[in-house]
Amino acid sequence: MVSFKMEELRTFTAQLFLKEIFDGWLVREAVIVTFNSFTIDGHIRQGYYSEQELEENKIEELSSWKVLRPICYSLIKGRKLPESFQITLQLPPDDVEEFLRNAQLDLTVNQVQGLYLNIRYENNEIHCVSGTSLNIFTLDRQIEIEWDEATRLYFKDHKIPFTEA
Repeated sequence: MVSFKMEELRTFTAQLFLKEIFDGWLVREAVIVTFNSFTIDGHIRQGYYSEQELEENKIEELSSWKVLRPICYSLIKGRKLPESFQITLQLPPDDVEEFLRNAQLDLTVNQVQGLYLNIRYENNEIHCVSGTSLNIFTLDRQIEIEWDEATRLYFKDHKIPFTEA
């Protein structure tokens, strides 16, 4: 787990809310505090969609950031900055599988609960914290080390300036 402080607040928020950089990620939860506190649970209510819609649109457990991004943006846009927001993104299962393969880790997708990016804005600063969760117990911390490095590379590849806090 590593904490990254985003160097350019405006640039990062524009990339988060206006661009497609994070659209492939899934949303576990988003909490946005403006004149009210808004909480979005990213878990899809399975009864809402028909079996056909679930299959055709490849809808699984969590909503994508691409779907929720416009809703979240509508909550923060305006003349006043939000008091705070916290967004927990999760890497999709297909990407987890690719990550495990590229990192040459001896784990399966089913053993990984999630690979996370926790984004928190408060006091006019944005911090992103990488995180991992496993469905098994292990003393091996290699997945954490590899995920921290993958997060660094993700920011660098997308030209997102940061410092490690």
